Amino acid sequence: MKLTHIQFDVDADGVATALLDKEGESFNSLGPDLAADVFAVIERVEQDDDIKALVIGSAKKDNFLSGADIRWLQSLNDADTALGLLSQAHEGFMRLEKLATEHGKPVVAAIHGACVGGGMELALACSLRIASKDEQKTQLGQPEVQIGLIPGAGGTQRLPRLIGVAAALDLILTGRSVRPRRALKMGLIDEACPQEVLLDVARKRALEAADTPTEDEEGDKTIGRIRSFLSPSHLQQLALEENPVGRRVLFSKAEEKMLETTKGNYPAPPAALRAIKAGVEQGVEVGYEVELEEFKNLIVSPEAKALMSIFFATQELKRDTGVDSDAAVVPVRKTAVLGGGLMGGGIAAVNTVKAKVPTRIKEIDEAGVGRGLAYVSKLISKQVKRRRLKPSPAAQLMHLATGTTDWSGFGNVDLVIEAVFEDLDLKRSMVEQVEAVTGDKTIFASNASSIPITAIAEGAGRPQNIIGMHYFSPVEKMPLLEVIVTEQTDDWVTATAVAFGKRQGKTVIVVNDGTGFYMNRSIAPYMNEVGWLLEDGVPVEDIDRAMVDWGFPVGPIQLTDEVGIDVSAKVGRVMTDAFGDRLATPPGFEKLIADGRKGRKNESGFYLYEGGERKGVDPTVYEVLGVTPETKLERAEIQDRLALHIVNEAARCLEDGILRSARDGDIGAIFGIGFPPFLGGPFSYVDRVGAGAVVEKLDRFAEVHGDRYAPAEILRQHAVDGRSFR
Repeated sequence: MKLTHIQFDVDADGVATALLDKEGESFNSLGPDLAADVFAVIERVEQDDDIKALVIGSAKKDNFLSGADIRWLQSLNDADTALGLLSQAHEGFMRLEKLATEHGKPVVAAIHGACVGGGMELALACSLRIASKDEQKTQLGQPEVQIGLIPGAGGTQRLPRLIGVAAALDLILTGRSVRPRRALKMGLIDEACPQEVLLDVARKRALEAADTPTEDEEGDKTIGRIRSFLSPSHLQQLALEENPVGRRVLFSKAEEKMLETTKGNYPAPPAALRAIKAGVEQGVEVGYEVELEEFKNLIVSPEAKALMSIFFATQELKRDTGVDSDAAVVPVRKTAVLGGGLMGGGIAAVNTVKAKVPTRIKEIDEAGVGRGLAYVSKLISKQVKRRRLKPSPAAQLMHLATGTTDWSGFGNVDLVIEAVFEDLDLKRSMVEQVEAVTGDKTIFASNASSIPITAIAEGAGRPQNIIGMHYFSPVEKMPLLEVIVTEQTDDWVTATAVAFGKRQGKTVIVVNDGTGFYMNRSIAPYMNEVGWLLEDGVPVEDIDRAMVDWGFPVGPIQLTDEVGIDVSAKVGRVMTDAFGDRLATPPGFEKLIADGRKGRKNESGFYLYEGGERKGVDPTVYEVLGVTPETKLERAEIQDRLALHIVNEAARCLEDGILRSARDGDIGAIFGIGFPPFLGGPFSYVDRVGAGAVVEKLDRFAEVHGDRYAPAEILRQHAVDGRSFR
């Protein structure tokens, strides 16, 4: 038996061990090549009478099997071809399952690291699953919906049979993963042990199972299991699932919750629900058939292609240094953050918890320092509560954060991140003071949201060391970091900022300097148009509901309340000064400011608030604006009037050289402002619907509403020659 991607041996007790080891890759993924080796191992175990049991593990560091090879999945453009290939996987995993039930040879999965997607399906076909106790590195789940697919190798059928329908629906419909402790409690794994003895324990359990076979009620050979997860509450849930009425309620509630989340924009979750339901109601064989049919249709869907393109773009960005040269990254051993508010505290928190680097918080008084340190402490405490951190390492992380009201401790700082108010004079003052107390190689990064970095660097002694690092709030949750470079920024500074952003756990895009950079510039006309819609008498709830249904996580008016009406108005004035009437802020925002409305932070905005909780729309907001909310626009009209602004401005940013690529524009819009992932980003959206169709709509709106809808020239060019952006 010749194997390329598996290390295989048989010990003296007759226990075979197959260690997955995909050649030339740092982690295992399931494609035709690795699958062929897995099936060869299955055939060997079937035919070799000297083999009593099989253990499947991994030779990779901190990785079991990270699902299907997405490069291979993306290449499948024909549904029938995909069905044929997937049917082979189904057959292979059924043979793996039957090693125990028909041949009396139990199979134990020894899991350390990622066991997700196709990896989870492989483990589900085994007789037992034993995982390492590593809560940081080991995770199990079926995340296929996150790339627009469903489990396609039996996962929709085996997972409900193992852990119950309700628990399986939760994992499959959300795509979330679980850690070993939770997996053991829910019955997803049978045992957890230290990683160092994982293979030894797996071999021991495999041998024990082979020596003590039992038979189930149908006469099939199986192995004894301790179902520790059968608590009274779990038994009650399983009893509900055995009842036809209970199952109807369960599936109905799951569908209701799913549609509330997806708004019907993602075809994969309902497809998974149909496959699971078919297996539960009509039997596993029917369930397998439905799973294959649903997967076949999804693999060629535009939503799956868009979501897979996002996956590949994020992988490319992990390797992107941000510069075209071979400039070396300078090690960042100590950082400082100017400002201990929500942004400053959040940045300090990811510096310590994620990047694990000493961080000095500077504020104007001890109270400000205390707020910043408290933010760090709060994030660390959450990690301990979730058992992601143990108390001792958590205490060590907290010691990395210190505070000061003067400039002490700045002499050996490698990176200073400024997070003070959005005021040009204040930011220039920060540059001057930092340069006076730091070395020639200290990087000054501004967290400005709209002021050009070039303006902040004006008059600096070391402008080549100045860069923008634009974070999004809350910093510890938002995945994007926008790094802004000026014409004077040295390449080593850019490369270092990008590398440090990745250490913070961020997806990093690099853009060229300009007012609003990419993110705030692209969303500015979108937010402005909200004001014009309100001026036209369109109700607040109609606007927000339309954009949530289109795929945004929150509506634009709710977002304005969250960010702050005063902050939005201030950014709007900066954008108007830079771009003129095209990005002029509607007069209604100034009326709201004059009325003292700032949004959630002072519980006075577009919405009503009680005890910090958002309630319904505040009807008095229309009186302040001087409008009557009686205009009824078609939902599609609202969606086009708003969303096309983001698309058009993103195109202008590419045209003006702010963006380096359409890829960065798509990722930035999705991770930074919540552009619907199933559409792939503004540039992928243009490619999907056609540049000609986009230009036609923009021209139509321009005739009615003016030049703010004038299409970017690059869109007109693509409409003429039929080129795509991605």
